[in-house]
Amino acid sequence: MSFDATRNYVEEIRNLIEEKNEQEIISMLQDLHPADIAEILAALALDEAMFVYLLLDAEMASEVLVEIPEDERNKLLNVLSPDVIARQYIEFMDSDDAADILGSLDEDVKISVLKEIEDKEIAGDIVDLLEYDEETAGGIMAKELVTVNENWTVGTCLKEISRQAENVDDIYYVYVIDDIGKLKGVLSLKKLILNNTNTKISNIYNPDIHTVNADTPQEEVARMMEKYDLVAIPVVDEIGRLKGRITFDDVIDVIREEAERDYQMVSGIVGDVEPGDKVWSLTRARFPWLLIGLTGGILGARVIGANEEALKLVPAMAFFIPLIAAMAGNVGVQSSSIVVQSIASGVRDFESTGRKLIKEFAVALVIGLAFATLIFCYNFFFSSSMELTWAVSISLFVVIIFASLFGTVIPLVLNKLKIDPALATGPFITTMNDILGLTIYLLVSKAFFNVL
Repeated sequence: MSFDATRNYVEEIRNLIEEKNEQEIISMLQDLHPADIAEILAALALDEAMFVYLLLDAEMASEVLVEIPEDERNKLLNVLSPDVIARQYIEFMDSDDAADILGSLDEDVKISVLKEIEDKEIAGDIVDLLEYDEETAGGIMAKELVTVNENWTVGTCLKEISRQAENVDDIYYVYVIDDIGKLKGVLSLKKLILNNTNTKISNIYNPDIHTVNADTPQEEVARMMEKYDLVAIPVVDEIGRLKGRITFDDVIDVIREEAERDYQMVSGIVGDVEPGDKVWSLTRARFPWLLIGLTGGILGARVIGANEEALKLVPAMAFFIPLIAAMAGNVGVQSSSIVVQSIASGVRDFESTGRKLIKEFAVALVIGLAFATLIFCYNFFFSSSMELTWAVSISLFVVIIFASLFGTVIPLVLNKLKIDPALATGPFITTMNDILGLTIYLLVSKAFFNVL
């Protein structure tokens, strides 16, 4: 649905809400995807959204609830009683989605909802998932899957799959376990169909399977599924017992969240923020790195102030201060971004830190020579001072090399210290390289003009 169509739907639905025309609203929504309905609800006022949401049947309402952004979703849920949330919505969801929704609610509300869930097996699965860190494999896995015992025959297995499939939306793999629940491998539906009903599962399953532990970071799970082109991956505990599975749609959410978080960090925003957050939350997220930028600006001003006499004697030196600062910041951000991208994508780079620095130095050397030559040619024809021409060219060359190496080293150091290397980009690198570039330029220029 395009934005224009959504806007038209919203206006039409608003009119129907005023008329209390429930049947027409249901008719308009019944063929829409849950994500489209969630988009429409987000565009309505809370009372309007609640009016529409309560018209949805339980299964559709549960799917829509998953698609609504957390802040808007919690506003809806705060209006509903715990028994309604439990019996009309939570019980119709996959365990991982239910755990995500309950995990965002206040503790007392969460406990009340769990008590109202009639199916205690579902409630138990949700409680188990809530115990895991939300940024680990355990935090994003679902408990719904299909398992068969290695000692069963194909005939028994087919009957059991039919029974278990009622609770599983999509069967990507059939997992084979032993008597204590330890994962042994996977079984393809093709082998089930082609083999005799008396054939034992232990003779036909595939033991070669990729797994993750419940405490594996979600980013590592995403990298593994991308690397091996998996649509689902099983989660096991410390002794290999099957605990759940993670599907590709969960991983897509992880990749999107990580991309948003890294983009925010590169932009100098700390914490996980959304456009709909309160003013104080948005301010608090932006303030730290802007403070670093302010501090860097003050230090840069102090560097210029310390060379005030030299700038008075040779005013032309000031013309190229913005150029040097901009090049230093840009080169540093480029270098750090490449390193951060490599780290974030999980590329196994077997080069030592020394070889990385040598390679980056070689790249910086080529870029530095190219731009130093370009600025030399410009000044040669448009500047009357050969001292300034040489000073700017040499300074730019040195600044590019230092900025490039600095932008490479900082992310590597942060990664070694188990700190997100995305912090190295953006305001931090730009500010530091601005100061470094100004210092180098003014020192080199003063040496050429003999005003040390």
